[in-house]
Amino acid sequence: MADVTRIGKLLEALANGIAAHDRANPDHNAWGIGMAQFDIERLGLEDGEEILPGIVLQADGGQPGSFRILCDGLHEEEIEEEEEEEIVEAVGVEQEMAEPAFAPGPLTPPKVRPPV
Repeated sequence: MADVTRIGKLLEALANGIAAHDRANPDHNAWGIGMAQFDIERLGLEDGEEILPGIVLQADGGQPGSFRILCDGLHEEEIEEEEEEEIVEAVGVEQEMAEPAFAPGPLTPPKVRPPV
């Protein structure tokens, strides 16, 4: 198990994160904390462990050194990302890339001469 002080600071940060999430999204129910598997192992915790009352720790492949609040609602950022992904896929599948355009002129750039 990691240092007690480190675990205490982690629990405080998690509780503050959940409280901030709940204030910003009163209609969503937080149910977990998403964390990189590396961080979970480094802290001596286990995937699926109840870290706070009603809050489960889940490895989600995120960036090490950060955590995410997992809830039952969609956030604006997630909706925008999904819409952007759909647009990118539609454009990528339906349209072909055109050949690159070349400007007339020499194929090699002119030599640069230092000022005298």
